[in-house]
Amino acid sequence: MSERNKKKWLFSLRRYLAFFILMAFVISCCMLLFLNELVATTGIALTEEKISYAAKITFVNILFLSLLCTVIDEVRRRFMVERPVRQIIKAAKQIMQGDFSVRIPPLRGIDTVSDFRIIADYFNRMAEELSGTETLRTDFIANVSHELKTPLAVIQNYGTMLQQPGLSEEKRQEYAKAVTDASRRLSSLITNILKLNKLENQQIYPSVSVYDLGEQLCECLLSFEEIWEKKELEIETDVEENVTVEADEELLSLVWNNLFSNAVKFTPLGGRLSLSLKKEGEDALVQVSDTGCGISPEVGRHIFEKFYQGDTSHATQGNGLGLALVKRVMDIVGGDISVSSQVGQGSTFTVRLRRGAEGGQNVLRN
Repeated sequence: MSERNKKKWLFSLRRYLAFFILMAFVISCCMLLFLNELVATTGIALTEEKISYAAKITFVNILFLSLLCTVIDEVRRRFMVERPVRQIIKAAKQIMQGDFSVRIPPLRGIDTVSDFRIIADYFNRMAEELSGTETLRTDFIANVSHELKTPLAVIQNYGTMLQQPGLSEEKRQEYAKAVTDASRRLSSLITNILKLNKLENQQIYPSVSVYDLGEQLCECLLSFEEIWEKKELEIETDVEENVTVEADEELLSLVWNNLFSNAVKFTPLGGRLSLSLKKEGEDALVQVSDTGCGISPEVGRHIFEKFYQGDTSHATQGNGLGLALVKRVMDIVGGDISVSSQVGQGSTFTVRLRRGAEGGQNVLRN
């Protein structure tokens, strides 16, 4: 007999003994009460022979009832406990082996609303979430590999070309610039990955203060002045004064820098970039608009996902992490961001934040 069967038989024996002791106690108590009441009411004298016979019959009944309860409990456990447990264990093993497509089928039994059905429901939800996470992880690795491979290939190729003898100064400068640009792109990618990782793992905790949002927006926009002047962009601003917000100033600067960077990048020569800030009820409403290429509805649905780029050729500079950073920051500070766009006409990103106390006085929250 295997060790598992021995344990099963010992467990069944323990249950039988437990039922036997329980039945013996309950029936004995009931019999004593009954006999005492019978003698007190009728005055019948119970002889030793009659009591001995009744005890033997009672003992046999206790044995039978204990066995019957044990069998019923065993059947109940097999269909209502062991079967769903086996299904859950089997599915858990498949999850452990990396098969996130497994689902526990609907549990059928006497109890239509059992705790096992609730467990199975939550298990299926967990498996679905893990499946989505695994897909994201796979996509993340594939995208990181692609994004790392491109600048590394550029650095390797131009580095090899720089080693050619008799290279002209003009070509040397051109190749060196290509290596530098690829290095910066690689550095930017790694920096954004680290920032996003810290944000998603909540290793960056907001340092909340009340400050003037209009001043921050203007400062961030002015940091791109050299770029917009080269592209001869028309800049329009409509910034309402004394609009304060209660948030992490450094985190929000990531949002504005990314939005302005994208607006400048995707707006063609001689285009227009617009910035708007106004109060709307208890919120501050920021809109960054451009007259660039715009995005399609399909791209708009995925634009805040990590590494997603509307330009599938990756011809446009960028690594698809900027707007993912923006979305994560908005989740942390409790704000909201949305985009409206038309292909060929431009895009408008709208950010909504809860306003802080009026006056612009910095108040740090512990």
